[in-house]
Amino acid sequence: MNIDAIQKLASGLSGWTPPRTDGPIPQGDMPGDKVQIGPEHIAKANTIFPLLVPLAAECAHNGRVVISVCGGSGVGKSEIASLLSHYFRSAGIGSYTLSGDNYPLRIPMYNDAERNRIFRVAGLRGLVDAGVYSASVRETLSGLWQQETDADPALRTAYPWLAVYQDSGRAALAAYLGTDLEQDYKELNGILSEFHAGAESIWLKRMGRTEDARWYDAVDLSDTNVLILEWTHGNSDFLRGVDIPILLNSTPEQTRAHRRSRSRDGKTDSAFTTMVLEIEQAELDRCAHKAKIILAKTGENLTYAQYRAEMEG
Repeated sequence: MNIDAIQKLASGLSGWTPPRTDGPIPQGDMPGDKVQIGPEHIAKANTIFPLLVPLAAECAHNGRVVISVCGGSGVGKSEIASLLSHYFRSAGIGSYTLSGDNYPLRIPMYNDAERNRIFRVAGLRGLVDAGVYSASVRETLSGLWQQETDADPALRTAYPWLAVYQDSGRAALAAYLGTDLEQDYKELNGILSEFHAGAESIWLKRMGRTEDARWYDAVDLSDTNVLILEWTHGNSDFLRGVDIPILLNSTPEQTRAHRRSRSRDGKTDSAFTTMVLEIEQAELDRCAHKAKIILAKTGENLTYAQYRAEMEG
């Protein structure tokens, strides 16, 4: 394996034109994922690729480079990662798209339950510690649990003690989401290390939405120079081995809209889901300084200073 093809592409970028996208485009390896490539994804990939290739030529280890495409779940990571892989392949450079969504510690149903458990246990304990727990609070909270509205901030006016409950639960949830308590960074870091070391074949995990939908495939990477990890947490401090993090900026509102279009779950607009998306967005923002390419929601390439101005403005 060598990186000569990427270096050659980098030296000839002035004459580069995007390849056709009207045929089949191989997507990532998440079972059942729905990738819907539209003009906005193509435009963003066309902006990213000429910036990415010179970085890939500089960062390659043993002829290989790992790229992550991160951002909120509604920003088009799957689509843009698939397009970038397609562009590399069209230039004669082997590329594979790896979905980080195969590497949580629990299947979605159990992870959703764990998120709820963490939020509610911490919220309940917060009420006790603050000295505002009572029999009437217990009865009201039980009803909110049944209605799944206990995370709704609009109810704080009617129940002032709910602010203590929600703030305590949110803090505990933030200490769980995207960490090594939720995601299997150890396995992913091992995969990226194997790839950098030149492994020609790696066993990669597949995870569906039910307990029996877990398995491994032996993936031939012998002709692969570029590994693209598409994942919300692709710029996390827990992740090791990413050479070029790419951040696609988004808002929680855009994320919810995209989740609806992809039928990710049946509670897309719930207050709890909104809280999860806000926490994930805050973590993306905290790690944004590490990204080597940042794309605005509207598709412009941003410096980190421009990104900060946009987020704070």
